[in-house]
Amino acid sequence: MAKIKFTFEDKDIKPVEVENIEKGLSILEAAEENGIHLNHNCGEVCACSTCHVYVLKGDEHLEEISDKEEDFIDRAISPTLESRLGCQSIILDEDAELEVKIPDQKLIIGHEH
Repeated sequence: MAKIKFTFEDKDIKPVEVENIEKGLSILEAAEENGIHLNHNCGEVCACSTCHVYVLKGDEHLEEISDKEEDFIDRAISPTLESRLGCQSIILDEDAELEVKIPDQKLIIGHEH
């Protein structure tokens, strides 16, 4: 089973390590199933950039980025070369070990927490 270490730009939130993630799940699904808030205003259909994350380690274990995803990443707050959309980052390897940084969710319109 895959593992993800979630870190956060919001320094008030401590890192969380999640294990036993099934391959085929997205980073967003893994976060939500483990009580980690990651905004997703469009409902996980790659139509916004609110689930923007930084994949710091393990990107080779994710589904390749699409042109559509790249277009929406360009609209995200502070995109970098490590940027992905959580809803489109599907885990392909059951032995994947990822490190994902979640941007400060308070900066996103529609933030609910």
